[in-house]
Amino acid sequence: MCGIVAYVGERSAAEVVVDGLRRLEYRGYDSSGVVVSPGAGADLRVVKRAGKLAALEGALVGHVLDGHLALGHTRWATHGRPSDANAHPHLSEDGRLAVIHNGIIENYLPLREALTASGHVFESETDSEVLVHLIEHDFAGDLAGAMRSALRQVLGAYALVAMHSDRDEVVAARATSPLVIGLGDGEQWLASDVPALLPYTRRVVYLLDGDVAVMTRAGVHITDLDGAIVDRPVEIIDWDAEAAEKGGYEHFMLKEIDEQPTVLQQTLGGRFRPDGLDVDLDLALDPTAIDRVVITAAGTASYAGMVGATMIESLARLSTTVEVASELRYRDPVMDARTLVIAVSQSGETIDTLEAVREAKRRGARTLAVLNVKGSSLSREVDDVLFVHAGPEIGVASTKAYMAMLAAFALLAIRLGRGRGTLSDERVAELVAGLRGLPHAVEEALATRDRVRVLAERMASARSALFLGRGVNVATAFEGALKLKEISYVHAEAYPMGEMKHGPIALIEPSVPVVAIATASARYDKTVANLQEVRARDGIVIAVASEGDEVIASHADEVIYVPRVMELLSPLVNVVPLQLLAYETALALGRDVDQPRNLAKSVTVE
Repeated sequence: MCGIVAYVGERSAAEVVVDGLRRLEYRGYDSSGVVVSPGAGADLRVVKRAGKLAALEGALVGHVLDGHLALGHTRWATHGRPSDANAHPHLSEDGRLAVIHNGIIENYLPLREALTASGHVFESETDSEVLVHLIEHDFAGDLAGAMRSALRQVLGAYALVAMHSDRDEVVAARATSPLVIGLGDGEQWLASDVPALLPYTRRVVYLLDGDVAVMTRAGVHITDLDGAIVDRPVEIIDWDAEAAEKGGYEHFMLKEIDEQPTVLQQTLGGRFRPDGLDVDLDLALDPTAIDRVVITAAGTASYAGMVGATMIESLARLSTTVEVASELRYRDPVMDARTLVIAVSQSGETIDTLEAVREAKRRGARTLAVLNVKGSSLSREVDDVLFVHAGPEIGVASTKAYMAMLAAFALLAIRLGRGRGTLSDERVAELVAGLRGLPHAVEEALATRDRVRVLAERMASARSALFLGRGVNVATAFEGALKLKEISYVHAEAYPMGEMKHGPIALIEPSVPVVAIATASARYDKTVANLQEVRARDGIVIAVASEGDEVIASHADEVIYVPRVMELLSPLVNVVPLQLLAYETALALGRDVDQPRNLAKSVTVE
């Protein structure tokens, strides 16, 4: 959610930190700030502002922020409204200690009351400010020791970073919220996500829960909360730095939509057996040791899970349900050692999904993650990981990660089906051929943009919109509606087509366009009947249909044709024009496509 950047070295620290914050803007934020140490013994210099990063950059003009040690932060408000005072960094009363924090301190109220009673004066409404006072109270020259002491009193989630004017070091600690250190020669970096580090280094160390790291120009020293030394592996990031930048596109979202054929090749590549009759996913999972599957996720990832559930039931004949992660964690779910819980996430840091996995593990279930980000918290929580290899996704509204998740679920369903003996050689060969053809099919679907742009003008003036689908494409309807809501702010609802007669048909009128997924399927005739019901009530139908369908034009006002693929794989093609429709509608309405209001890329707090 919030962005963290820190630097120690010979460069202008303020410039490095602000550059890193700019690369983390996609995470969502409502204020930002930077603090620099001019040198040993001098008061820290801090500038922070509510609003976008441009407000901070404007405030920095005229400020002398020379120094080689700095922290920066972009905040997404939880405790306390967006304001200059509530923005991070927070300073101690003597101006010599600064902290930045992602997460939530659950017991901040009693801590604040106790600190206030002992004479501490608070300047903000945030829970985070208690951390600077706790560390200040225990600081006697050892910043890491003071942080450990403070954190023993804290309940909650944190990515915490501190600096003191008497110390030429950055000290960081993590519990739940992510932190990654970038390693250099005579300089080190720290951030809440890898894109902030890519211009400077590819050698990184991911901090784990309970780690406390001391970062100096000479290197990095990591201990646990008791001070015992721990060893964390150095990993090499294989992302291209340009992959985290726009590459000439107006928006990251459009760039990432266009990258989807390549992403499919990355997700599928190297995972088919040479004979084309199975897939190799490098999982320790035994398909015969599973009686049922529970898929849990949030937002777009949960819709990928809906498609995955249909694939797994169809191909592996395993009973599969999809549970919203924020609900699963608070229920009393029935799980045991023969239950496979699949957590789906782009970032691997979504708090609700992490907690759902932890609940599943407490109940003895086996866990697997369908995941994009290596080294993330989720990857360390589960028994198995199926990485989707989508690369960095910067746009808040997920597109290419969703595509990669669908492809990964298709691979997983084949592996489970093959392992359980529910798939014949002929069926697997058909599926593998279909998957191999998907990058080209998605490339062709991207060519619908000009057609979609025309329809977006109609959508931009709509009072609301309905998205309808059947079977495996019910999830496609949900994802299409979500994308439209996320970035255009046009209200949209999604339903299975058969549910229209059970209430939603009352909403049909000319000002409410109906977007219907009407591609080739076993229930195509029923789909056409549903469209007739809409048009009989003066509804405007925009149909996504398969190439060569000569019937659909008589049942829809507008048609977007996409390549014809096998029904089980059709969500990967059908979602493309819906992504483009949301994008073009948002453009027509002048929305901030990459950073829609009130949203963040990764929801790391409740």
